[in-house]
Amino acid sequence: MNNKIYPCIWLDKNGKEAAGYYKSIFPDTHIAEDNGLVQMLSISGQNLMLLSAGPQFKPNASISFLIASENEEETVRLFNELSVGGIVLMPLDSYPFSTKYGWVRDKFGVTWQLYTGEKGNTDQYFIPTLMYVNQQNGRAKEAIELYTRIFPGSQTESVMEYDGQEDTKGNVQHAQFHIDHFTMACMDSSIQHQFNFDEGISLVVITADQQETDYYWNNLVQEGGKESMCGWLKDKFGVSWQIVPQKLMILMNQDDREKAKKVTDALMQMQKIDIDKLSAISAA
Repeated sequence: MNNKIYPCIWLDKNGKEAAGYYKSIFPDTHIAEDNGLVQMLSISGQNLMLLSAGPQFKPNASISFLIASENEEETVRLFNELSVGGIVLMPLDSYPFSTKYGWVRDKFGVTWQLYTGEKGNTDQYFIPTLMYVNQQNGRAKEAIELYTRIFPGSQTESVMEYDGQEDTKGNVQHAQFHIDHFTMACMDSSIQHQFNFDEGISLVVITADQQETDYYWNNLVQEGGKESMCGWLKDKFGVSWQIVPQKLMILMNQDDREKAKKVTDALMQMQKIDIDKLSAISAA
């Protein structure tokens, strides 16, 4: 499974609690890393990063996680488990597109779409689903075009459009696509929502070297994107990305804690990550 790309959930310093909660609900799940700030979950071999960073941002329904199962009983179980302490956004019921479907926000603010049916051409347990709302409404197809053009190994699997009855004609009801062999989905919504894309849920891209870091950074901030700090950026739709060189993990987790702190301090002053500069600081 491709773990070069994975979602990150920003939490208010309760990542340990959330990690234990998800571990108790999802099958074949374990905590692969826990350094206090970051808890990395492996869910059926798929990475989900929890960032216990504070109250500045919160996850919202602009990015939800779709779990498809051919077993209705499993859909019901997941819906019931995730509803405890949470809020039901769409009741568990039969819909034209699924015999059993529900949408729920769990007690940590993360939203899940539980779907009975085939998951398509993917082996992922969950599929990040981007919802284009408010000023971004109607741009789902444009986003697919951008992402599949930037990332290698990309393709659009399916696009289902509204016919004009439930939403604006031509808007995306549901689309599934792959970027660098990582499966994502997206949709448009013409309903006014009280949220937009933000740092509450971001997408992490692990890069092999500086050249690859530069490539993704430069392409994702083009045409109206925005650079942020510590490898974070927003693309022109407002979706947050973290472009992270693989070597950064090694430099920040080395045994020499003094050198690791120097690397971290230098990182905090950067926008795009300069891995050669951080390597030089570590070697000094």
